[in-house]
Amino acid sequence: MIRSLLVANRSEIARRIFRTCRELGIATVAVHSDPDAGAPHVREADAAVRLPGSAPADTYLRADLLVRAALAAGADAVHPGYGFLSENADFARAVIGAGLTWIGPPPEAIEAMASKTRAKDLMRAAGVPLLAPLDPGRATPGDLPLLVKAAAGGGGRGMRVVRDLAALPAELTSARAEAVSAFGDAEVFLEPYVEGARHVEVQILADAHGTVWALGTRDCSLQRRHQKVIEEAPAPGLSDGLRDALHEAAAGAARAIGYRGAGTVEFLVGRDGRPYFLEMNTRLQVEHPVTECVYGLDLVALQLRVAEGEPLPAGPPEASGHAVEARLYAEDPARGWRPGTGVMHRLAVAEGPGLRVDSGLADGDEITVHYDPMLAKVIAWAPTRAEAVRRLAHALERARLHGPVTNRDLLVRALRHPEFEDARMDTGFLERHLEQLTATDDHTATDDHAAPLAALAAALADAARRPTAGTGTGTGTVAGWLGGWRNVPSQPQLKTYRSKPDGIEYEVRYRLTRDGLIADDHPDTRLIEASPHHVVLEVNGVRRPFDIAVYGDDAHVDSPLGAHAFTALPRFPDPTARTEPGSLLAPMPGTVVRVAGVAVGDRVEAGQPILWLEAMKMEHRVTAPAAGVLSALHATPGRQVEVGAVLAVVAEEAPAPPPPPRTAHSDQQTAPGRSRT
Repeated sequence: MIRSLLVANRSEIARRIFRTCRELGIATVAVHSDPDAGAPHVREADAAVRLPGSAPADTYLRADLLVRAALAAGADAVHPGYGFLSENADFARAVIGAGLTWIGPPPEAIEAMASKTRAKDLMRAAGVPLLAPLDPGRATPGDLPLLVKAAAGGGGRGMRVVRDLAALPAELTSARAEAVSAFGDAEVFLEPYVEGARHVEVQILADAHGTVWALGTRDCSLQRRHQKVIEEAPAPGLSDGLRDALHEAAAGAARAIGYRGAGTVEFLVGRDGRPYFLEMNTRLQVEHPVTECVYGLDLVALQLRVAEGEPLPAGPPEASGHAVEARLYAEDPARGWRPGTGVMHRLAVAEGPGLRVDSGLADGDEITVHYDPMLAKVIAWAPTRAEAVRRLAHALERARLHGPVTNRDLLVRALRHPEFEDARMDTGFLERHLEQLTATDDHTATDDHAAPLAALAAALADAARRPTAGTGTGTGTVAGWLGGWRNVPSQPQLKTYRSKPDGIEYEVRYRLTRDGLIADDHPDTRLIEASPHHVVLEVNGVRRPFDIAVYGDDAHVDSPLGAHAFTALPRFPDPTARTEPGSLLAPMPGTVVRVAGVAVGDRVEAGQPILWLEAMKMEHRVTAPAAGVLSALHATPGRQVEVGAVLAVVAEEAPAPPPPPRTAHSDQQTAPGRSRT
């Protein structure tokens, strides 16, 4: 029997595993890097062990430190979670070799599936359908499009879609560099890229007594940069024959390698309905909650029982209803999925019947550059798919997310997109609809003036916050709320806000009169109530409540019309706050991983890559803003930079002056009607 468990991981998955341990009466041990010293997973554990350092390579990827931590804390078992060393056979052997129970498959099974190329060979021998790898040196235009993939690891790293053979060598080089950085293994391979395919996977669970469960299907087609964003179970629209074939192939893959524990077998399903084996993940998946909701199971509890040697029942329980999961990220989809950092002042998503939230953050926690920017997973269950999708979209829309920019609006719009509602999505969905899903004029609120109204509410709350304001009880006159009115004409109150992240400026002008509020741009708006954190406006006879939270110069306004974030602008901006023209600024904190083959003095073209930054498990390309000459380069590989740091400067080339006017007599003569100055 397991009595004390160390989770060799962090954040959301560590908390998820600890929750099950508490229910089963198992003591918990956390590990943490220096940035995670005050993280919720550390605070919730019965014991915690420090892993000195910040970078994953020095902390969560150090098998020796993790085993030593388990022994020091008196743990008798280790759960790897997902990511980091969860699919590392050497780590599993080290845990077992130290006399600890490994919560996962045998090291040999991990090893068999650790390389995607070796896994494909095994699956081909087992009769599982798959896409055959291609020799890069023999690829032809008829093979396009192609997909470059890292043989080790996952999460979209080391993956590139190639649509032009001329770009293949550069993409292979780039994928190898990213694979080495992420997994310590430069091996990549090439296979056909299936356009319009769906990403469908099967959750499996196997014990040491020969029983293998295939726990239905999941659709994970909504992806950005080959990373999943929205997942659901069961995968909609599959025929009975295809679903049975996927179950059989997944169970066959597990039996072929003597699998034990929880795992996932992933497939591509082409437009013609043909499935192709992608890979097998020998661990718990991020999206495992949707399967738990549909089957009424606790997969972590089953992992622990299998590790203790208990047999599974002959078959799994019956599935019921539908579940959908969305991953909330601190990132800006409209700006190249740029990750965000900073303090998450508030993260509040409604939980209750049919709604579950798995998160690694608490209010006031800081999002750093060292780890994945996922804030939370929000999961909705309902008897039907349509109800589950509606419930999830509503929960996300009403969430209180005060901090860095998130992908919340994109998630809500994607869930309400006709293609998704009709289950006609594929892996190209987000790329195909990104402009529409991130458009600033695509209002999902019921009122097209939601943002200006939110800015007005923020200004009124700010006025109520001033020392001259009244009690803010919501009773009495407008004068009692906002400091009185004058019976002589006066200039309107003025407050300017810049919305985040799109940068639209809203100038709010209002007066307080004997008849109440007069707002220049809102003639049919009446003020009902105002306090520092709550404002009620009546718009065309309809009352609209707004909640306002302020953090420094930032104001977050939440209402049934949607969520808006603003930065209050000073009345008199600092004229010295300028940057040299052509400067390439770091869009986020991160590490310079490589620099293109350019030097100061070289001419560069607009959009030409200058360098690559790594932040939050992803690489971000920094390009020249315009054609010109590289006049400065401040970035070197390995340098850590803060957001806004100047990385390079591209001096735009001035257009050549027009030739002097010519006459038939001499270049020195002035053309008629022209000045020679």
